[in-house]
Amino acid sequence: MSRLILLGIGTAGSSRFAPAGLLLEYGHIRVGIDGGPGSEPAENIDAWLVRDEHGPSHGELLRIAHETGMPEPVVMPFQHGPLKIEPIPIPIPIPVADHVHGYRIGIGHHVAAWVPEAPALPPWTEGMDLVFADGSPAVPHTHELARTAKRLRVQRLVFVRLGPAALAAIDAGEQPPYGEWGEEGRKYRM
Repeated sequence: MSRLILLGIGTAGSSRFAPAGLLLEYGHIRVGIDGGPGSEPAENIDAWLVRDEHGPSHGELLRIAHETGMPEPVVMPFQHGPLKIEPIPIPIPIPVADHVHGYRIGIGHHVAAWVPEAPALPPWTEGMDLVFADGSPAVPHTHELARTAKRLRVQRLVFVRLGPAALAAIDAGEQPPYGEWGEEGRKYRM
């Protein structure tokens, strides 16, 4: 059995939530994905995977890794038995972001995706059990991601990297038309 635990659900500059991060536990294997100050994975991880080795917060992540003895945060595949985590490039429509990745997480027939910086859900998320997607842009974008997730038959959609529009919607008690807002510390099973 595997667990995915949200370590943070905010954008990098959020004053309300720690940066979006995920911890995958599979038996005794622990893999951190993204995170940052306040949402870094625990020190006893086997790998620390990130979306972007050139992003503005990568220096801070390297500092955390060196100070705590954690593995350096890198973009790379990870495999242990039936657990396979693959980085997949995400097309971002700005020239400096040609090195951003999402992750396909597979354990047997169960699959999930970590794509919190993708401007649209990638076609490879079709039919997935669980997808963590970008909740930072304006509400119309969140609604478009929700429609796309339904069309792609995503079983469960969780918005992370929550920006001001999502936070205002949460404060007003609004839910996305499909999916749910992420919650720090929430556990998901695959």
